[in-house]
Amino acid sequence: MKSDPWGGRQPPAPAQTKPRVWPLAIRPFPAYSPAMTQHERLLIIDFGSQVTQLIARRLRELNVYCEIHPFNKVDDAFLQDFAPKAVIFSGGPSSVFAEGAPMPPASVFDLGVPILGICYGQQVMMHCLGGKVERGHGTAEFGRAFVTPTAAKTKLLDGWFATDREQVWMSHGDHVSKIAPGFEVYGTSPNAPFAITADTKRHFYAVQFHPEVHHTPNGAKFYENFVRIAGFTGDWTMGAYREQAIAAIRAQVGDKRVICGLSGGVDSSVAAVLIHEAIGDQLTCVFVDHGLLRQNEAEEVVKMFRDNYNIPLIHADESELFLGKLDGVSDPETKRKIIGGLFIDVFQKYANQIEGAEFLAQGTLYPDVIESVSFSGGPSVTIKSHHNVGGLPEKMGLKLVEPLRELFKDEVRALGRELGLPPSFIGRHPFPGPGLAIRCPGEITREKLEILKKADAVYIDQIRKHGLYDEIWQAFVAILPVRTVGVMGDGRTYDFACALRAVTSVDGMTADYYPFTHEFLGETATRIINEVQGINRVTYDITSKPPGTIEWE
Repeated sequence: MKSDPWGGRQPPAPAQTKPRVWPLAIRPFPAYSPAMTQHERLLIIDFGSQVTQLIARRLRELNVYCEIHPFNKVDDAFLQDFAPKAVIFSGGPSSVFAEGAPMPPASVFDLGVPILGICYGQQVMMHCLGGKVERGHGTAEFGRAFVTPTAAKTKLLDGWFATDREQVWMSHGDHVSKIAPGFEVYGTSPNAPFAITADTKRHFYAVQFHPEVHHTPNGAKFYENFVRIAGFTGDWTMGAYREQAIAAIRAQVGDKRVICGLSGGVDSSVAAVLIHEAIGDQLTCVFVDHGLLRQNEAEEVVKMFRDNYNIPLIHADESELFLGKLDGVSDPETKRKIIGGLFIDVFQKYANQIEGAEFLAQGTLYPDVIESVSFSGGPSVTIKSHHNVGGLPEKMGLKLVEPLRELFKDEVRALGRELGLPPSFIGRHPFPGPGLAIRCPGEITREKLEILKKADAVYIDQIRKHGLYDEIWQAFVAILPVRTVGVMGDGRTYDFACALRAVTSVDGMTADYYPFTHEFLGETATRIINEVQGINRVTYDITSKPPGTIEWE
């Protein structure tokens, strides 16, 4: 991450705001740690876009701390408590004409801070401030489009329009037909005559396209201009976060004991090392072997942690418990909920053995939280539940410590480097909490798990041998719930098919498949079929995210 998003230039003074004394209010999802109040903060009001998280990633890359909150959780009290230095309205699937259409609180326009509206966010801004929005009527735009500049100039577009047009990504049916009083047009497209508008006196900006997506090539510069206009100094760094998170952990935990659910992955391990730095031997890690780990993984995790970190570690082999409860279960959400419930039971069991344990630590990340939330009455739906999101049942009597809850995956890796974790470990591919359960679509059996473990080991070995491991965000094998006919030697086989998955990504929020050569895929398929009894067909998954997810379930 860049330590100076301004490249040595002095940012301009922030927009003037009226001084206020604001009461403290209870924060809605997701809760933020007290450490975050020390940073300049930008609020993203989410109207249900599937790419809202990309806005946050663009801003975090500029060392700007931001949070995403659903529109129906943002009221006057929230705005006063959060005290944003700037606000962004996301896109969304709704129409401003629909009954109960998502709207921001009217008071947001009186904060005196810069506001940026994106796509539906632009339409909402115009609708609220006196402009006019009309239904599509042949003016919809979906996909790549080109915006041309007008004669008017704004600092928001510094570095744009080096040629006579700029490529952007559009996704809208309705369109703005009349801009609000005080706004001026700075860019147009064939079907969006008000593609870029602004009221520069109030620092209100609105665009019909999505600058956060990869298909708007100059989008990062657009966001850099906006946060510079807002006066952000770029104070969000992992060094600062480390110090503040340690202080927050100490303040939350005091002299009590903490148990940490250690999976052996990057997230839980970074959380454990960070918490240990904060409270020392008040921390005990519990590594739950649920029988759904990769080949030899339990032994490797225990050895790695005991050899490298002086942290008490309990190896809890509970594989029979988990596999027994999952026997015959095929629905993916049911699998996740069973695993989540059993994790709670297991931690309760070991917490009872640790005198003074009052806290449970988890490696929950911000994308986990975002994907697990459905806005009640709002435009978004839950993508999938996460076993480590949603709080703890009262019967546990434990309080949660989640020091990574505000971070994206690449930020966790940066924090791991700050903490001195080995580069080879920080670079490990992500592995989901439910483990191989969600890489085994359909019913889970011990036979299928053993086949899957062996196939996955061959695949990862191939990737390492070809020097591709560090180029890939995540790679794994999924065993499919079908058997196919094959021929081996002179005999007929009727075995499982499997799918190889490998994706490139920055943070896991979007991803594209890795472009293996046909030679690599052919060689890997041959090895898996020859070395893994029970598989006779290998496929390669070339689905991006979206529309798919990285994992199969």
